[in-house]
Amino acid sequence: MDRDKQCAMLRKVQQMEFVALELNLYLDTHPCDREAIHDYNCAADLLKKYQEEYICQFGPLLNFGEQPLTADQWQWVEGPWPWEM
Repeated sequence: MDRDKQCAMLRKVQQMEFVALELNLYLDTHPCDREAIHDYNCAADLLKKYQEEYICQFGPLLNFGEQPLTADQWQWVEGPWPWEM
């Protein structure tokens, strides 16, 4: 497993989560800002793409509930944990 590649992909996911969250908070107080809505939708699409790429190559980002299993075995316990990277 290429740990540097895994760290780089996880960093992209985290960065896009931050962008989407900040835009979400902005839209809470500026709900009619069309440019922000467009930016939020782009960020959400990119976040989903990055999450799917990460999960496909390295396994789940969360331990339960939001992501289907991608293999016949429980992958969550295969290291390293996302917070150990």
